[in-house]
Amino acid sequence: MTSLSPADSERLKLAFQRCRDMEGTLNEQLRAYADAGREIFPAYGEAVDHLVTRLNGNGGGESAPRPGDAMPPFMLPDESGRLVTLSSLLESGPVAVMFFRGHWCPYCRLNVRAVIQAQDRIDAMGARVVAIMPETQEYTGTFRLDAGAPFPILTDLDNGYALSLNLAIWLGAEIQQLLSYQDMAKFQGNDGWMLPIPAVFVVGRDGIVKARFVDPDFRKRMEIDDLLAALEMASGER
Repeated sequence: MTSLSPADSERLKLAFQRCRDMEGTLNEQLRAYADAGREIFPAYGEAVDHLVTRLNGNGGGESAPRPGDAMPPFMLPDESGRLVTLSSLLESGPVAVMFFRGHWCPYCRLNVRAVIQAQDRIDAMGARVVAIMPETQEYTGTFRLDAGAPFPILTDLDNGYALSLNLAIWLGAEIQQLLSYQDMAKFQGNDGWMLPIPAVFVVGRDGIVKARFVDPDFRKRMEIDDLLAALEMASGER
Protein backbone atom coordinates (compact mmCIF):
# COMPACT_ATOMS: atom_id res chain seq x y z
CA MET A 1 0.00 0.00 0.00
CA THR A 2 1.42 3.37 -1.01
CA SER A 3 -1.18 5.73 0.40
CA LEU A 4 -3.40 6.00 3.45
CA SER A 5 -7.06 5.02 3.04
CA PRO A 6 -9.75 7.13 4.79
CA ALA A 7 -10.54 4.16 7.07
CA ASP A 8 -6.89 3.78 8.10
CA SER A 9 -6.59 7.53 8.55
CA GLU A 10 -9.45 7.32 11.03
CA ARG A 11 -7.78 4.39 12.80
CA LEU A 12 -4.58 6.42 13.13
CA LYS A 13 -6.55 9.32 14.57
CA LEU A 14 -8.11 7.05 17.21
CA ALA A 15 -4.69 5.52 17.98
CA PHE A 16 -3.29 9.02 18.49
CA GLN A 17 -6.07 9.92 20.92
CA ARG A 18 -5.54 6.67 22.83
CA CYS A 19 -1.77 7.26 23.11
CA ARG A 20 -2.27 10.91 24.04
CA ASP A 21 -4.53 9.97 26.95
CA MET A 22 -2.52 7.02 28.26
CA GLU A 23 -0.52 7.16 31.47
CA GLY A 24 3.22 7.02 31.01
CA THR A 25 6.24 9.01 29.92
CA LEU A 26 6.40 10.92 26.65
CA ASN A 27 8.54 8.22 25.02
CA GLU A 28 6.15 5.50 26.16
CA GLN A 29 3.34 7.39 24.42
CA LEU A 30 5.48 7.86 21.32
CA ARG A 31 6.40 4.17 21.20
CA ALA A 32 2.76 3.15 21.59
CA TYR A 33 1.80 5.42 18.68
CA ALA A 34 4.68 4.15 16.53
CA ASP A 35 3.58 0.54 17.20
CA ALA A 36 -0.02 1.37 16.30
CA GLY A 37 1.11 3.21 13.18
CA ARG A 38 3.25 0.28 12.08
CA GLU A 39 0.23 -2.00 12.35
CA ILE A 40 -2.14 0.36 10.51
CA PHE A 41 0.26 1.75 7.88
CA PRO A 42 3.18 -0.73 7.71
CA ALA A 43 4.67 0.73 4.52
CA TYR A 44 5.28 4.05 6.29
CA GLY A 45 6.87 2.37 9.33
CA GLU A 46 9.29 0.53 7.02
CA ALA A 47 10.06 3.70 5.07
CA VAL A 48 10.87 5.55 8.30
CA ASP A 49 13.20 2.70 9.32
CA HIS A 50 15.01 3.10 5.96
CA LEU A 51 15.22 6.88 6.46
CA VAL A 52 16.63 6.52 9.98
CA THR A 53 19.22 3.99 8.75
CA ARG A 54 20.26 6.39 5.98
CA LEU A 55 20.51 9.36 8.34
CA ASN A 56 22.47 7.40 10.94
CA GLY A 57 24.84 6.26 8.20
CA ASN A 58 25.36 9.90 7.23
CA GLY A 59 25.85 11.03 10.83
CA GLY A 60 22.53 12.91 10.78
CA GLY A 61 22.49 15.71 13.34
CA GLU A 62 25.84 14.73 14.86
CA SER A 63 27.52 18.03 13.99
CA ALA A 64 24.72 20.17 15.50
CA PRO A 65 25.81 22.31 18.49
CA ARG A 66 26.97 20.30 21.49
CA PRO A 67 27.17 21.13 25.20
CA GLY A 68 29.90 23.73 25.60
CA ASP A 69 29.31 25.24 22.14
CA ALA A 70 27.80 28.68 21.64
CA MET A 71 24.24 28.42 20.30
CA PRO A 72 24.10 30.29 16.97
CA PRO A 73 21.75 33.31 17.21
CA PHE A 74 18.44 33.50 15.39
CA MET A 75 15.83 36.09 14.50
CA LEU A 76 12.62 34.39 13.36
CA PRO A 77 8.95 35.47 13.16
CA ASP A 78 6.38 34.11 15.58
CA GLU A 79 2.84 33.20 14.51
CA SER A 80 1.79 36.88 14.62
CA GLY A 81 4.78 38.03 12.54
CA ARG A 82 6.75 39.52 15.46
CA LEU A 83 10.48 38.87 15.18
CA VAL A 84 11.90 36.91 18.11
CA THR A 85 15.62 36.64 18.83
CA LEU A 86 17.50 34.10 20.93
CA SER A 87 19.20 36.92 22.84
CA SER A 88 15.86 38.45 23.89
CA LEU A 89 14.62 35.08 25.15
CA LEU A 90 17.80 34.54 27.18
CA GLU A 91 17.44 37.85 29.04
CA SER A 92 15.23 36.30 31.71
CA GLY A 93 16.79 32.84 32.03
CA PRO A 94 17.77 29.65 30.19
CA VAL A 95 15.84 28.61 27.08
CA ALA A 96 14.91 25.25 25.60
CA VAL A 97 15.11 25.67 21.81
CA MET A 98 12.97 22.89 20.34
CA PHE A 99 12.72 21.90 16.67
CA PHE A 100 9.50 20.29 15.41
CA ARG A 101 8.59 18.84 12.01
CA GLY A 102 5.18 20.46 11.63
CA HIS A 103 1.63 20.82 12.90
CA TRP A 104 0.64 17.66 10.97
CA CYS A 105 3.13 15.42 12.81
CA PRO A 106 1.47 13.36 15.59
CA TYR A 107 4.79 12.79 17.35
CA CYS A 108 5.32 16.56 17.53
CA ARG A 109 1.79 17.03 18.89
CA LEU A 110 2.44 14.48 21.64
CA ASN A 111 5.79 16.15 22.36
CA VAL A 112 4.32 19.66 22.62
CA ARG A 113 1.50 18.45 24.86
CA ALA A 114 3.99 16.87 27.27
CA VAL A 115 6.03 20.08 27.40
CA ILE A 116 2.90 22.15 28.07
CA GLN A 117 2.00 19.85 30.97
CA ALA A 118 5.40 20.69 32.52
CA GLN A 119 5.08 24.43 31.86
CA ASP A 120 4.39 25.40 35.49
CA ARG A 121 7.63 23.72 36.57
CA ILE A 122 9.53 25.40 33.72
CA ASP A 123 8.12 28.81 34.69
CA ALA A 124 8.96 28.24 38.36
CA MET A 125 12.67 27.94 37.54
CA GLY A 126 12.64 31.09 35.40
CA ALA A 127 13.23 29.15 32.18
CA ARG A 128 11.55 29.46 28.80
CA VAL A 129 10.65 27.32 25.81
CA VAL A 130 10.63 28.28 22.15
CA ALA A 131 9.52 25.99 19.31
CA ILE A 132 10.81 26.27 15.73
CA MET A 133 9.09 24.71 12.67
CA PRO A 134 9.55 25.05 8.88
CA GLU A 135 5.92 26.07 8.35
CA THR A 136 4.29 29.35 7.41
CA GLN A 137 2.73 31.50 10.15
CA GLU A 138 -0.76 30.29 9.22
CA TYR A 139 0.18 26.78 10.36
CA THR A 140 2.42 27.69 13.31
CA GLY A 141 -0.52 29.79 14.52
CA THR A 142 -2.92 26.86 14.12
CA PHE A 143 -0.50 24.55 15.90
CA ARG A 144 -0.06 26.94 18.82
CA LEU A 145 -3.81 27.52 19.13
CA ASP A 146 -4.74 23.82 18.89
CA ALA A 147 -2.10 22.82 21.42
CA GLY A 148 -2.77 25.75 23.75
CA ALA A 149 0.98 26.40 23.82
CA PRO A 150 1.99 29.30 26.09
CA PHE A 151 5.36 29.66 24.32
CA PRO A 152 6.16 31.13 20.87
CA ILE A 153 6.25 28.91 17.80
CA LEU A 154 8.57 30.41 15.21
CA THR A 155 8.67 29.98 11.43
CA ASP A 156 11.99 28.80 10.00
CA LEU A 157 11.04 29.23 6.35
CA ASP A 158 13.01 26.98 3.98
CA ASN A 159 14.73 25.50 7.07
CA GLY A 160 17.36 28.25 6.98
CA TYR A 161 18.20 28.11 10.69
CA ALA A 162 17.95 24.30 10.84
CA LEU A 163 20.34 24.10 7.87
CA SER A 164 22.85 26.31 9.70
CA LEU A 165 22.78 23.81 12.59
CA ASN A 166 23.11 20.79 10.25
CA LEU A 167 19.64 19.58 11.28
CA ALA A 168 17.75 19.85 7.98
CA ILE A 169 17.19 16.64 6.04
CA TRP A 170 15.55 15.63 2.75
CA LEU A 171 12.86 13.04 3.39
CA GLY A 172 13.48 11.07 0.22
CA ALA A 173 11.18 9.88 -2.57
CA GLU A 174 9.80 6.86 -0.66
CA ILE A 175 8.44 8.90 2.25
CA GLN A 176 7.39 11.72 -0.07
CA GLN A 177 5.11 9.28 -1.89
CA LEU A 178 3.72 7.79 1.33
CA LEU A 179 3.05 11.24 2.82
CA SER A 180 1.54 12.62 -0.38
CA TYR A 181 -1.81 13.00 1.42
CA GLN A 182 -0.16 15.80 3.47
CA ASP A 183 0.01 19.10 1.55
CA MET A 184 3.59 19.82 2.56
CA ALA A 185 4.13 22.44 -0.15
CA LYS A 186 1.18 24.41 1.23
CA PHE A 187 2.31 24.02 4.85
CA GLN A 188 5.90 25.08 4.14
CA GLY A 189 5.49 27.46 1.24
CA ASN A 190 7.83 25.33 -0.91
CA ASP A 191 7.96 21.82 -2.35
CA GLY A 192 11.42 20.84 -1.16
CA TRP A 193 10.27 18.10 1.26
CA MET A 194 12.92 19.15 3.77
CA LEU A 195 12.33 18.81 7.51
CA PRO A 196 14.45 19.39 10.60
CA ILE A 197 15.56 16.47 12.72
CA PRO A 198 13.52 17.07 15.90
CA ALA A 199 15.97 18.36 18.50
CA VAL A 200 16.24 20.18 21.82
CA PHE A 201 19.02 22.55 22.85
CA VAL A 202 19.01 23.82 26.42
CA VAL A 203 20.84 27.16 26.28
CA GLY A 204 22.11 29.00 29.35
CA ARG A 205 21.86 32.76 29.80
CA ASP A 206 25.47 32.95 28.59
CA GLY A 207 24.36 31.60 25.21
CA ILE A 208 26.20 28.30 25.71
CA VAL A 209 24.50 24.95 25.06
CA LYS A 210 24.16 23.06 28.36
CA ALA A 211 22.38 19.96 27.06
CA ARG A 212 21.01 18.67 23.78
CA PHE A 213 18.89 15.89 22.36
CA VAL A 214 19.26 15.06 18.67
CA ASP A 215 18.00 11.77 17.23
CA PRO A 216 17.45 11.12 13.49
CA ASP A 217 14.55 8.87 14.54
CA PHE A 218 11.74 11.43 14.95
CA ARG A 219 9.75 8.83 16.88
CA LYS A 220 12.07 9.44 19.87
CA ARG A 221 12.19 12.73 21.80
CA MET A 222 13.91 14.23 24.82
CA GLU A 223 12.16 12.91 27.91
CA ILE A 224 10.42 15.62 29.93
CA ASP A 225 12.30 14.73 33.13
CA ASP A 226 15.59 15.14 31.24
CA LEU A 227 14.44 18.49 29.84
CA LEU A 228 13.47 19.73 33.31
CA ALA A 229 16.76 18.51 34.83
CA ALA A 230 18.77 20.31 32.12
CA LEU A 231 16.81 23.53 32.55
CA GLU A 232 17.19 23.34 36.32
CA MET A 233 20.95 22.89 36.00
CA ALA A 234 21.14 25.83 33.59
CA SER A 235 18.95 27.93 35.92
CA GLY A 236 21.40 27.35 38.77
CA GLU A 237 24.29 28.83 36.78
CA ARG A 238 24.95 32.54 37.03
